[in-house]
Amino acid sequence: MSDNTSKTYSILLAGGTGTRLWPVSRELYPKQLVNFIGKDSLVQSTVKRLCPVLDKENIRIVCGKEHFHEIARHIRETGLNPEGKVIAEPCGRNTAPAILLGVLNIFKKESDAILCVFPADHVIRDIEDFQNRLKSAIQLAGKGHIVTFGIKPDYPETGYGYIEGGKEISEQALMIKRFVEKPDIETAESYLKAGNFFWNSGMFVFKASVIIEAFKKFHPEMLRKMQDMVSNDSATKQAYEQLEDISIDYAIMEKTDKGVILPSYFGWSDIGSWKSLYDFLPKDGNNNVIDGDVIAKETKNCFIMGRQRLIAINRLNNMVVVETPDSVFVSDMENSRDVKSIVADLKKTGRKEFHKHKTVHHPWGTFTLLEQKENMEVAEIAVDPGSEFRMEADGRTLTFMVVVAGTATVDKQHRMAKGESKRFSENEAIMLENCEKDMLHIIQTRIS
Repeated sequence: MSDNTSKTYSILLAGGTGTRLWPVSRELYPKQLVNFIGKDSLVQSTVKRLCPVLDKENIRIVCGKEHFHEIARHIRETGLNPEGKVIAEPCGRNTAPAILLGVLNIFKKESDAILCVFPADHVIRDIEDFQNRLKSAIQLAGKGHIVTFGIKPDYPETGYGYIEGGKEISEQALMIKRFVEKPDIETAESYLKAGNFFWNSGMFVFKASVIIEAFKKFHPEMLRKMQDMVSNDSATKQAYEQLEDISIDYAIMEKTDKGVILPSYFGWSDIGSWKSLYDFLPKDGNNNVIDGDVIAKETKNCFIMGRQRLIAINRLNNMVVVETPDSVFVSDMENSRDVKSIVADLKKTGRKEFHKHKTVHHPWGTFTLLEQKENMEVAEIAVDPGSEFRMEADGRTLTFMVVVAGTATVDKQHRMAKGESKRFSENEAIMLENCEKDMLHIIQTRIS
């Protein structure tokens, strides 16, 4: 491994919630944790496409504290030990603080590092071309440039911001002339015709020392506060909330004279909506994208995804249908982005469907709600090998547990094998251990 590669780190930003991909993406289980394409989640796919170019031990992931354990589990499944690699933000404060948090954590170890920043929830079609562009970006960053990947547009998209490129320098890169907000259709068409406007991908490469100098120049107060938190390991929610809520584009990229854009053509999408996911994926003979248990009759140009139940559709055109165990979303394709307003309504009215799925992941395993009524709840509990499940008594709820697979150790004394059950009184705390090599599955019924 070259010295240049050994000093190159990646920072993956995994703090978003992906509300435009509800009901699959939820606040507690955002889109970077979802496997929309293939068997890997988006964060796992991001890690895997970096590894041929970068040392996997140099990967760092910045995420929200509520996603820390699940991000760690996904990283572990790629064969990478997550210890020391997952950095939790106490609360979300946009991309500038998230990137700076990752930068300063790496800077403590390697002050001369080159840092590659990628959202953990994007997709790329041409991995080889992406890796070649990444190598070029690393070379540019080594010369002191702050590099962003600009995606060459192939249609007039109004949902992305654009970057205008100026004069060409080395590695086919262009000096950044200006950033522009999401345009209307006429403006987007003019950008496409001009040929020097690129979609803003939110992916960057720079030297740690260079970006820290930029923060020192343009946001010294944020830098000072973050340095204090990182050096004292004191990133509390109260302190973190005092940081300015600002993107890296507004904070640094629109102000620096070191910014360059690297034109890229590797089939990128931020899959920021069901329509963009539909556009990215291959289609069948009727121009449909279909995933799950689906019967489709006389249906064209549709995105249909089922997670649990049978979906039967007839004579639909240009529609989105997405099913999960507790919610179904139906929309015409062009307006599917509006699901974000539905999520806002769910949150406002206190509906749990905006926040979590019926299955919730924990450090010890999963909890799946099967049935819930006014005085009764039925759930499936899956406990990982070597882990334990605990529940405190509440003084008013009877609990019945039946082992359906594996063997449970109760209160470190009694064993419950498959088919055996136990009643726990209202005042009895519960502790179940899985001391075996296989998963432990329990059906729990609670009556209040």
